[in-house]
Amino acid sequence: MSLFPRPAYLAAVRPFIDQPVIKVLTGIRRGGKSSLLQLVGEELRGRGVPERSILSLDFENLELEHLATAPALNAHIVDWLPPQGRGYVLLDEIQEVQGWEKVVNSLHATKDVDLYITGSNSRLLSSELATYIAGRYISIQVSPLSFAEYAANIGPSGEGGPAGDRGVSFDTYVRRGGFPGTVGWPLDDAQHDRAVRDIYESALMQDVISHRRLRNADMVKRVAAFALDNVGSPFSARSVSAYLKSQRRTISVETVLGYLDALCEAFVLVKVPRYDVRGKSLLAVNEKYYAGDHSLIHATLGYNDSRQPGVLENIVAIELLRRGYALAVGKLGDQEIDFVATRGDDRLYVQVTTSLLASQATRQRELAPLLALPDSYPKIVLSLDRQAGGNTEGIKHQWLPAWLMDDSNDAI
Repeated sequence: MSLFPRPAYLAAVRPFIDQPVIKVLTGIRRGGKSSLLQLVGEELRGRGVPERSILSLDFENLELEHLATAPALNAHIVDWLPPQGRGYVLLDEIQEVQGWEKVVNSLHATKDVDLYITGSNSRLLSSELATYIAGRYISIQVSPLSFAEYAANIGPSGEGGPAGDRGVSFDTYVRRGGFPGTVGWPLDDAQHDRAVRDIYESALMQDVISHRRLRNADMVKRVAAFALDNVGSPFSARSVSAYLKSQRRTISVETVLGYLDALCEAFVLVKVPRYDVRGKSLLAVNEKYYAGDHSLIHATLGYNDSRQPGVLENIVAIELLRRGYALAVGKLGDQEIDFVATRGDDRLYVQVTTSLLASQATRQRELAPLLALPDSYPKIVLSLDRQAGGNTEGIKHQWLPAWLMDDSNDAI
């Protein structure tokens, strides 16, 4: 299967090629990091870098198990280094190597190498890197395919090509998500869900349970399932503990918090805090959690159209993060704004709904918190209404697939 082009991510990497910083690609397992690393290799070759000067190692390959310690890997790379000129070293899923950070630090400090690494755990690639090479790396988070990337490569029939009827393509994207390894294959829904569940189980076992050395794997899975089942709804660790207690499973609030943090570190979940718009402060309770890719919800819990509002929110949350926004859930008195998105000095308020035109009551409910905002930053309502358009007192109403396809404000 050919690689999906990831032009936005390549554009984010290009300025740092041949610069004295380590390029760190993070993101959920099977989300596209390895493919992006291959695209970086193609980019280097296109710039005239000889094949002899590029070393690519995938540490999920069992044949490289003998390199899974710092001394062995360091010796292998030093022995490989070209006698003249710069070496380009691409290390995939580096967390599989014990003491990898020492190798990266040593190579960066003492050899003429341009380093690119990937990993599936944010803690591994932040705290440890910060200790060893603070200020000498840049991190780029890689998400599964956005709808724009999906539509550019997969037509309504699933055979690739132009997006065609975006409504049909979007329905499929909502159902199946954007994991590159599951897109474009002639799988029925059951086969597709099984493939996504395998990704999910792998992420839980390798990047959460094993990495954190958690003993109660069953309880980790139950906490993760609760979060996925409540995507788009605020909840607290205390409410998770109470729910599991009702299921005759005892777990402390502190343990729930630890599990949720571990799931976020592995990019299985994304935490979005609540923000008091008037008080201009983050609130410490009842955050929202979203899936690293919305296909995890359907694949692990089964398809249920009652979850569609939360799934649509999930898609928008990941897209806003991909575009470089920091997110919070807006609290305005007893009203809620789905997303307060900030990027530098810019701010955007976003509401997500299945339909703004379903009833006057729905319209009032979605618009009221935006109309009550005390500032003049842009405000938008995203829905599945194909006839969406115009604005109400400055609040734009857009068809969600069209907004997702608009990369004019793209940033990674």
